Amino acid sequence: MPDSETALTIGQVAERTGLSAHTLRFYEREGILAHAVRRDGGGRRVYTEHDVDWLTVCVILRASGMPLPAIRRYTELVTAGAGNEAERLTLMRQHRERVTSQIAQLTRSLDLINYKVGVYEDILGE
Repeated sequence: MPDSETALTIGQVAERTGLSAHTLRFYEREGILAHAVRRDGGGRRVYTEHDVDWLTVCVILRASGMPLPAIRRYTELVTAGAGNEAERLTLMRQHRERVTSQIAQLTRSLDLINYKVGVYEDILGE
C-alpha cells in the first residue's frame, strides 16, 4: 500500500486529471492504467502520484485523438518493460502522422474561416 503522503482517492485523482470517477473506473477496466489500482481496507481505490502522472499522459494522448485500443497497447508495452521500444516508437510515429495530418486539416479550415471573417468585416465596415 502506498504511504499516506502519496495515497490519493478517486475523487482527488478525478480533480487532478480532469477525468470523472466513472472514466477512471472505465480506464481501469480497459487496461489503460500502467499498474493495478490498489484498494484500502474498505475496498476503496487508492491511487499514487505515479498513477496521476500516467493518467496525465493518457489524457494528452486521448485529447490528441489516439484511440483507446492504441493507448491500451502503449500501456501494455510500457508495462512489459524494456525490449519493446521499437514497437513503442512505431506506435508513436504513427500517431504523430495522424496528429500532423489533423493539424494541417485544421489549418486549412482556419484559413477559410479567417477569409470569411475578413469578408464579413469588410461588408460591415469593421
